[in-house]
Amino acid sequence: MAIHDEIHIFAGQHIIVTMAFSTSLVVGAILLALRQFFRPIGLRHPKAKLPPGPKGLFLFGSLLRFRQKDNPQYMHKLLNEIASYGDMTTVHLGSKTWIFLNSKRMVSEIIAKRSSITNGRSPMPISSGIVSRDGRSLILPPSGWTERRRLMHHLLSGTALKQYGEWQELESTQMLAEYLKQPSRWYRHHYRYANSVVHRIALGERLAKSSKELEDLQNVVTFFVGSIGSSIIDWFPELAKLPKFMQIWRKHWEALGDWNERVYRSWWDPVKSQVDDGTAPPSFVRDVLLHKDTKYKGSERDAMYLAMQLIEAGSDTTREALNIFIMALLTYPECIAKARAEIDSVCGANAERLPTLADMDNLGYICAMVKEVLRWRPIFPLTPDHTALQDFEFEGYYFPAGVGFIINGIPVANECEEPEKFKPERWLDGYEKDVAHGLWQFGGGRRICVGYRLAQRGLFLNIARLLYCFNFTAKGPLDSTVLNHHMTDEPFPVGVEIRSKRHERLIVEEATKVDVLTFAEQAM
Repeated sequence: MAIHDEIHIFAGQHIIVTMAFSTSLVVGAILLALRQFFRPIGLRHPKAKLPPGPKGLFLFGSLLRFRQKDNPQYMHKLLNEIASYGDMTTVHLGSKTWIFLNSKRMVSEIIAKRSSITNGRSPMPISSGIVSRDGRSLILPPSGWTERRRLMHHLLSGTALKQYGEWQELESTQMLAEYLKQPSRWYRHHYRYANSVVHRIALGERLAKSSKELEDLQNVVTFFVGSIGSSIIDWFPELAKLPKFMQIWRKHWEALGDWNERVYRSWWDPVKSQVDDGTAPPSFVRDVLLHKDTKYKGSERDAMYLAMQLIEAGSDTTREALNIFIMALLTYPECIAKARAEIDSVCGANAERLPTLADMDNLGYICAMVKEVLRWRPIFPLTPDHTALQDFEFEGYYFPAGVGFIINGIPVANECEEPEKFKPERWLDGYEKDVAHGLWQFGGGRRICVGYRLAQRGLFLNIARLLYCFNFTAKGPLDSTVLNHHMTDEPFPVGVEIRSKRHERLIVEEATKVDVLTFAEQAM
């Protein structure tokens, strides 16, 4: 081969190598820049010292492991695996850093005792911003949450709980009549009850909505919850700062946000009109949210989102908890005998009267059963993160501001003897009437669910009454680890029968007395 041919070959190879090397440098520089730009927030502070945890993948961390967040069995396994690192586990998810709190002690120390500095929320540009119009206080930072929280504290006053209790008892009586008239639709009665109570509390009138309207509102909740963490943008919130023409994801989520707001408007506008013209009945909207003495600082849209999120939160979680209660009875029938013995001793074994909220002091086992329902099968294995508002140290660790703390609901709930068993007795410790004592299903600290007492009272009332009046049997195979409590159709096969003719007469008499029997017969 001629020397000049060898030179040409060498030159060509040199160019290829140079180009490959240059390309590698550019790609490497880009990857390095991406890594620095999207570096998990917990690793950005030079003094950061975090608990151990899985290493994860480049850029994504452990994010891909949470892709099956709607699969309960998968999530239970994953959350228990995360807890294997110790009382706290560091998990990097995109550019976010979450510290999973795997024991009651850690939850108490970080979420409760340090709530003044751990009550933030990490940015969620999709689920909180676009889908929710920055209107759902559940996932808002303190700057958008404090004013809404101030108003929602009215729900906890003794006067409010007394008034709401009367409505809960009335709607519960209708639910018993619905069970009597349409036992095969037991799961639908749970939703109708829960939605009716919170609808009356928030908007002032008994529920008179079509099946389509109820379905739409239920879908609003489903789609909103489904949006949380579904978009990569919520895990890399820095991307939301790109120019809007580059945010190709916006169209889809804005359409969902528009639909969400239209559903809200269909419920809100009639009530707002009544408040404006002075014909509105007593309600949270009329007497607190839009009352001149309240001096609410938010916009009219903010007020709508605040009112409607009360309905969302109060209706869906209650129906799911009641579904879990039914599964517990089917799986652990021995609990029925203990519960009924207690109720019969208070209300009479011959169906003398229905249990009421005034019986809570005398029905400790039923109160304990409420807490066990919430512990046994947590509705929310994970709740929104409690983000640190400032740097702080704890037990040798240094947590930078912006790090999120997560209550790891499964291992925390299972921190007891024989956790898989449904045992209300474990809560008979003198605090059975305090649903938040030793139980973290409502969150904790300054961001504990405002309506937890209302929820406890509603669950107590309906659990006591259903146990007192009805028998439940399984009508097919059951698996309490796959109970599908969130489904709007029948989650598992159940047979319902009235306990006796005396109990049937009692329900009819009480439903007639409060004028809900006709509604029960017509309920869809």
